[in-house]
Amino acid sequence: MNPFNYSRRLSSTVYIGNAPMGGDNPVRIQSMANVSTMDTEVAVAQAIRMIEAGAEYVRFTAQGEREARNMGRIRKALRDKGYATPLVADIHFNAAVADIAAREVEKVRINPGNYAPTPELIRRRFASLLRICRENRTAIRIGVNHGSLSERIMNRYGDTPEGMVASCMEFLEICREEDFADVVISIKASNTVVMVKTVRLLASEMDREGMNFPLHLGVTEAGDGEDGRVKSAVGIGALLADGLGDTIRVSLSEDPEKELSVARALTEYIREREGHNRIDAPQAVNHTAMERRLSRSAGRIGGSRPPVVLMPDFREDYPGVKFVHVTLDSLTDETVSLLSEDASSVAILSSNHLNPVGEMRAAIHRLMNAGCNAPVILSRSYGEDDPESLTVKASADFGALLLDGFGDGLMMHNKGAAKVDMEHLLLGILQAARLRITRAEYISCPGCGRTLYDLQTTVARIKAVTSHLTGLRIGIMGCIVNGPGEMADAHYGYVGAGPGKISLYKAKQCVRKNIPEDEAVERLVQLIKDGGDWKDCNP
Repeated sequence: MNPFNYSRRLSSTVYIGNAPMGGDNPVRIQSMANVSTMDTEVAVAQAIRMIEAGAEYVRFTAQGEREARNMGRIRKALRDKGYATPLVADIHFNAAVADIAAREVEKVRINPGNYAPTPELIRRRFASLLRICRENRTAIRIGVNHGSLSERIMNRYGDTPEGMVASCMEFLEICREEDFADVVISIKASNTVVMVKTVRLLASEMDREGMNFPLHLGVTEAGDGEDGRVKSAVGIGALLADGLGDTIRVSLSEDPEKELSVARALTEYIREREGHNRIDAPQAVNHTAMERRLSRSAGRIGGSRPPVVLMPDFREDYPGVKFVHVTLDSLTDETVSLLSEDASSVAILSSNHLNPVGEMRAAIHRLMNAGCNAPVILSRSYGEDDPESLTVKASADFGALLLDGFGDGLMMHNKGAAKVDMEHLLLGILQAARLRITRAEYISCPGCGRTLYDLQTTVARIKAVTSHLTGLRIGIMGCIVNGPGEMADAHYGYVGAGPGKISLYKAKQCVRKNIPEDEAVERLVQLIKDGGDWKDCNP
């Protein structure tokens, strides 16, 4: 992959109903229902809302055989109403349910972490599912989640990107042996750094093995509001900018149809880069290594400090610092020498190229090749009238570069009518990239038919009483399926344990079980206080 010039990775075509994925097809967008799969009328109504908002695939949870069979009824009802959008069954824990769902819908998602404990049993069980899928022309998504790796993989690799890739490749080898080609892969995490590193690693591993299966991208448990949109765009945007990804799902703790405008804005923005003017520059480092560029200090910028955010009057805050505005074209030998020799200088790097990420990468590689370690502020200018579009574009651009390991600060302007709190947005991007922590973080799932309480209301209630706890990570999970695993790096967790019942976690350990829902938020606050992590709001 060339880090400077955008082109999509050429993947194989997977046939999923009337919406094939990969190959020359556009990046598909999708969402997942959060209503009961057994309530056919409500499920059909929500699916229609998602389809009309742009969903090209609609996913439902099928936690049991009844739900898997009822997806056939949902599918028929949608077809009777004139909607041919493919349905996807989401399977966890019970592999036998996938056998049933494969006969009812166009695609089945399975989790390798839920399969048999030995390679021999996995091969036998999974090969049986592939035969059913072949007979019914059903595609498969192999969906590896950071929080639900099998015990065997965990014992060998730990909870690592390498373990996630190994889990995925084990199943892909079986697909190749069985000559089954209608396979899509997802490899997700709620941590954007882990998610991007793992997908890049998987793509490289598939290349080495001569595999070109399409990729499904997503950041799990991204949250809601601006933070959810930022986190999703940082992770997904970085990979789309690499040319990776054939379908995306933005996971927000909101109504599923609201995910689709974010997904559409993101894919359309990256697609604009197709056919851009070529960017020529020598490569200094392998950007997939994601190692932080070491810069010198200039005042309070650079060195080992976290990246800063520059606002319009920034010069007053950094006396003695010499800011030099540069682009790739203006980085002449003379300019590079100035930045290298003047220890007070800081580069403000911008781009008006159709592929701004590629051009800004090339500029930083040029500095690195010249041995110049001047701090670099990443600067972007937009002309957006829609706040969501501005949020998505800024997060995708800055996120890709920050995850590469580039940038000692951020700066942005918007010439359009969109009004956002620029400082809050940029600090949110830095937090999503795990580079600077300035607020509480919520690892909250989007909800599905397994969710055991009103997720959106609960997220709002928890945020209302904990948002002042800077640096605290709180997991808010609808059920036990991904709960403890996906919130593994949360300090505290709130997980649906049964109808009207909540379990509370401290780190990975369940410390309070089956608490009545109406007491659970208050008990969570008390748990945080007992753990010594509570601070009262500033007066």
